[in-house]
Amino acid sequence: MEKIRFDYSKLRGRIVEKCGSQKAFADKIGISECTLTSKLMGYTYFNQKDITAAKAVLDIAPEDISTYFFTF
Repeated sequence: MEKIRFDYSKLRGRIVEKCGSQKAFADKIGISECTLTSKLMGYTYFNQKDITAAKAVLDIAPEDISTYFFTF
């Protein structure tokens, strides 16, 4: 089975814009920087808890979630 690769470039930009760094963002959503990197690299996936926390921290509108997390 082929692994789905998402394009997180817009998410990465929003992280820098709102938090300054991936480490600061990871701290704010309660995961390690290593775990965040793993998710952004496509080794693991963002779960609902991660997406909900990210939405709040990054001020993402509900209708824009797919743009940040589910773009191929």
